[in-house]
Amino acid sequence: MAAIPADARGNGYPTEARVDYVLGCMAANGQSRLVMRKCSCSIDYIAEQMSYDDYVAVETVKRLRLQGGERTSIFRDSEAANTLVDAFRRLQVQADLECF
Repeated sequence: MAAIPADARGNGYPTEARVDYVLGCMAANGQSRLVMRKCSCSIDYIAEQMSYDDYVAVETVKRLRLQGGERTSIFRDSEAANTLVDAFRRLQVQADLECF
């Protein structure tokens, strides 16, 4: 079986990351086939605009923000983390406008 070039896979986003996004999107927006299509469109749009490495960084910051404690406060209070998450949220809004 031939390997699929990274560009053909959608900016390096593995299937697992795309499915995880779609499942979370569907949990927030409804469990229908139409919503699945819209959520798939959304992650495709995000993958076109943001590298997978940046996406992983955003997801990491978002998960660490949910944890309490002093050690993770840097992810809640740092300007760099806020800028990264804000940029992702703007991208999600653009994806929503495109897909929903």
